[in-house]
Amino acid sequence: MKKSFLLVLLLPMLFFGQKINNLVSFRSIGSENYLRFNYDNDFFASTDKNYTQGYSLEFTNTSLAKNPINYLFFKPNSSSTIHGLALEHIGYTPSDFVSEDIQFGDRPFAAAIFLKSFAIDTNKDKKYRLGQSLSIGLIGPGAFGKEMQTKIHKLIENKIPGGWNNQIQNDFILNYKIGYEKQLLDFKNIANIHSYTSLQVGSLFTNVSFGFNTTIGILDNLYTDVTTTSKIKVYTFAHTAVNIIGYDATLQGGIITNDNPYTISSENIERFTAQLDYGLILKYKRVYLEYTRTAITKEFSSGNSANWGGFKLGFLFK
Repeated sequence: MKKSFLLVLLLPMLFFGQKINNLVSFRSIGSENYLRFNYDNDFFASTDKNYTQGYSLEFTNTSLAKNPINYLFFKPNSSSTIHGLALEHIGYTPSDFVSEDIQFGDRPFAAAIFLKSFAIDTNKDKKYRLGQSLSIGLIGPGAFGKEMQTKIHKLIENKIPGGWNNQIQNDFILNYKIGYEKQLLDFKNIANIHSYTSLQVGSLFTNVSFGFNTTIGILDNLYTDVTTTSKIKVYTFAHTAVNIIGYDATLQGGIITNDNPYTISSENIERFTAQLDYGLILKYKRVYLEYTRTAITKEFSSGNSANWGGFKLGFLFK
């Protein structure tokens, strides 16, 4: 058991997740220049199905302000802007991932990989943040989900997945996301609440989300240059959201390819889902650490609710 747990933690480092949301306020790292690694796995929730794994390598730098993709983003009246790039990979499996047969009524196998350009604008006077991203990539066998999961399961001596031949087929990913957060309450850098709204449009995910972010602990104030005297920032967070689903290629297949072995039909997609993310964040000097857990209601009529966990490790470069 200890060997399996250690390998699950270390294996992603050997490789370097749109489920992974790096644009929200409680994940602000306090610098325009940083490197952050994100890893999700349902292992942390003692399951092995649905959203089974996701990871990303995220990099921001002032030089990325020259990235031509930024010209496609809205230009709000902001006090500061962070520009970045992220390489992300996500994977999904049905409950019985060992069988070679199609698991009718369950989630199809799916994997996606994409490069994401993003910008985060902060308006300190009006106390809001606007995050935008554009993702370009591939869903299907070309995203090497089969090879990735098979290799990891062999290394940790777990059951070998057998159904990846039935996965969502290769298709192009082009996705735009915009998220808006407005501070509703701040109490002496100990607690704050933000409202949250986001829109995704594209060939991977199309949806709208509404919710709230709450943080409690020793906090930085995102909207002032005055900070707490403590060198350590440690706090808990909770992100609640209701999602209105328009399209999900990990369930329905891509918009171009129509020869998928198995997909979930449009009429069986749950158009409303609820999600809760919660966890603990520690920031000390130039190091960022996070542990998170997520729960989401079922995403298709014959499916089940899903749970996963993850961690993030970041380093600031002043």
